[in-house]
Amino acid sequence: MNQDIKTQNLEGSESADSAAVANSFTLVRQENGIAHLVMDVLGDAMNTLKAEFAEQISQVLIDIKTDTSIKGLVLLSGKADSFVAGADINMLANCKTAEEATSLSRQGQMIFDQLSNLPIPVVAAINGPCLGGGLELALACHLRVCSDNTKTALGLPEVQLGLLPGSGGTQRLPKLVGIQKSLDMMLTGKQLRAKQALKAGLVDDVVPNSILIATAENLAIAGKANIKPRKTSLLDKFLEGNSIGRSIVFSQASKTVMAKTKGNYPAPLKIIDCVKIGVEQSPAKGYQVEADHFGQLVMSDVSAQLRKLFFATTDMKKEHGVADVAPEKVNTVGVIGGGLMGGGIAFVTASKAKLPVRMKDISHQGISHALKYSYDILAKKVKRRFMLKTEMQQQLAMITGSTEYTGFKNLDLVVEAVFEDLTLKQKMVADVEANAKDSTVFASNTSSLPIGQIAAQAQRPENVIGLHYFSPVDKMPLAEIIAHEGTSDQTISTTVAFAKKQGKTPIVVKDKAGFYVNRILAPYMNEAARLLLANEPIEKLDKALVKFGFPVGPMQLLDEVGIDIGAKISPILTTELGERFTAPDAFNKLIDDGRLGKKSAKGFYLYGKQAKKHKAVDESVYALLQIKPTGTISETDVINRCVYLMLNEAARCLDEGIIRSARDGDIGAIFGIGFPPFTGGPFSYIDSIGADTLVTQLNQWVSVHGERFKPCQALVDMAEKGDRYY
Repeated sequence: MNQDIKTQNLEGSESADSAAVANSFTLVRQENGIAHLVMDVLGDAMNTLKAEFAEQISQVLIDIKTDTSIKGLVLLSGKADSFVAGADINMLANCKTAEEATSLSRQGQMIFDQLSNLPIPVVAAINGPCLGGGLELALACHLRVCSDNTKTALGLPEVQLGLLPGSGGTQRLPKLVGIQKSLDMMLTGKQLRAKQALKAGLVDDVVPNSILIATAENLAIAGKANIKPRKTSLLDKFLEGNSIGRSIVFSQASKTVMAKTKGNYPAPLKIIDCVKIGVEQSPAKGYQVEADHFGQLVMSDVSAQLRKLFFATTDMKKEHGVADVAPEKVNTVGVIGGGLMGGGIAFVTASKAKLPVRMKDISHQGISHALKYSYDILAKKVKRRFMLKTEMQQQLAMITGSTEYTGFKNLDLVVEAVFEDLTLKQKMVADVEANAKDSTVFASNTSSLPIGQIAAQAQRPENVIGLHYFSPVDKMPLAEIIAHEGTSDQTISTTVAFAKKQGKTPIVVKDKAGFYVNRILAPYMNEAARLLLANEPIEKLDKALVKFGFPVGPMQLLDEVGIDIGAKISPILTTELGERFTAPDAFNKLIDDGRLGKKSAKGFYLYGKQAKKHKAVDESVYALLQIKPTGTISETDVINRCVYLMLNEAARCLDEGIIRSARDGDIGAIFGIGFPPFTGGPFSYIDSIGADTLVTQLNQWVSVHGERFKPCQALVDMAEKGDRYY
């Protein structure tokens, strides 16, 4: 036997009759003939599968196979509230070629095959996250039982890193839950809660965590006879039970993927290919293709950028707003303003941060609107059985409101979300200072007003900070933390920690007009408007930028945000930052015509009864703006003129210290405005096209279209030196 392998019995003392793999795997025999294989990666908060485990697992599986006293095996985690979070992504960075990555995949397939081929029943006892390689491990077991813990979630999210499940997941999952359900899970990275997993056939039972291990043991004792055939509907049988039906399923899946990704992400199509080959040809061929595709994807630029983004956001979770300045604990929160933003802020505070919220609005109707915001979201979750009605009631009870400042005396932090009016916001600062503690942080959810001006009349300006959310608050992951010159380091760290608790990814930005996200967005939007006035069709503009990778095009985004909002921000940016931010006159014509976008049911697109099933352009806008949509500019020029202006402004922001790093700038753009994630963000994209290429193109446009295209000095210097951001 390997000398590194220890032995341990039920009580934990060493014994020559039991075996355990050093470091991460412990085999513990029970008196009933069932053995527990406990995974516990020492030094890590959560279990992850590492390449070096292969030899360890192989050895313990040999020991199990040769020990006739073991009648069944229960696979479980030694971590509280966590099964296996997935494979360790760091090991992919060590792969220098596609062949090396393919070999890593085949190694995982081989190990899980050994587990699956054990002659005794193997049951996975799942409590907490069971994701990626963790779910592939569970799929290799003969049976699965999971806890009803709210933290229990099962899924294969590899596609979000530009990858596919590489240890047999593309082959085992379809057999268990069917082709359509497996594709839905793998193509979206969707995670299933316990009851959803049971309904899908992914697990065989759901029980309280207190009896999870006992239930798993009973399943192991009962043996493989417990395995029940998957229940299928007549429609599923029709679509999945014959080659013609399956052809329809795979064809439709491919069309849906292309419609959503525009071909920018290779992983989804390769996932479909793996499943199709495994079903239509043979599992053996399916495993081979899975490993080959995995190797190719690991070495792709798309996956490299998505993995870099993953590591960046992971690192940010460990950082304070100001290094070495610990945040103050926030126990109670106030929100001023019961509008759409105020309601969203209250919701994420109560539901994500689990903190009580006291709301203040000038009318009871405003309070009601804010409460309805939370009720509508939670009621959907109850209807879809994501949560119990009692949980919904508990979360709603955490939000209370008043038209007075009652209940503000002991609040630790107050978020202001009133109209974009400087005088009004200054009054809110004074009101909070008069009605709350001396230490209460005042965070303004402004999108354009300088925080220094909002704090200009404050008695305690060190407590005033900007906390800019993006709409809708419950879905958009970014928060900009804006510190003015007088904001204390303590306030910055406390606000960053609070935003994280709300489930946001915060970036700290300098207090200057537009901050970061709106500042880089404005030139992009203005250029799209100029292209429209140059007779480019609305639909062509939006389709081009969506094809590039944005979630929606600029014209649709203007409709969603509000054309009037764009018109209000532009003069502020022009005054503070220069003529390059001057918006086309078209905005005023649109507003005078009552075209504010979606909220007024009148904008660039049709709404209400006029709208068709698919979003249709309101053709009357062309006559209003006196343009004929002929569309003579190439799609490439449409994309580059808009995007390159955004890149130029992003480079300026970093050079001026508006953002702290290229990393923060990339994350801010991706999470704040949906800059295509596969590019890695504006700074990564500049690196990929080359600063010299970008500067050359911008200079060419200066002579044709004007000084707004003039490259900033930081980019010019980079081009001359051949520098990169990363």
